[in-house]
Amino acid sequence: MKIQKIHHVAYRCVDAKTTVEFYKKILNMDLLGAIAEDTVPSTKEPDPYMHIFLDAGDGNILAFFELPNSPPMGRDVNTPEWTQHIAFQVADLKELNEAKSRAEAAGLEVVGVTDHTIFKSIYFRDPSGHRLEIAAWTATNDQIARMKSVAQEMIDEWSLTKRAPRHNAWLHEKELAKPN
Repeated sequence: MKIQKIHHVAYRCVDAKTTVEFYKKILNMDLLGAIAEDTVPSTKEPDPYMHIFLDAGDGNILAFFELPNSPPMGRDVNTPEWTQHIAFQVADLKELNEAKSRAEAAGLEVVGVTDHTIFKSIYFRDPSGHRLEIAAWTATNDQIARMKSVAQEMIDEWSLTKRAPRHNAWLHEKELAKPN
């Protein structure tokens, strides 16, 4: 078996209509479809839901469930808020800045532009509280190759020590990131 791509990624939302309107207005995503049932197809549990599918570009689908009979949405309180997020890619820094302007014009609190050396990004939240990231690559082919060449070694070291391996420290240490 070889995975072709991610079919869709699904999250919970507070309100399906508000979610569709937000993703259309802020991220220009079209609604591809909606499924509503009173019973969960896979488990046969009685649990009414609205399942929406949004066009995230290039065949990618972002989906949400509104679950009116479930307890209020929460988050994993043992996981820092910054770790769980949905990251979307735009073509370039011009589009990143346009996304930032659009989000700010809609009254959203935007963090960034944050420089990650290999890409730059902004962060904000959707109406359900999901943290969203918009990112534009700035990496060179050499930088990507350099990261990839040490990736497995870093994972192996981390697995043993649970300490940050320094192989790619150049990503966040600007004096080391400068070309030779």
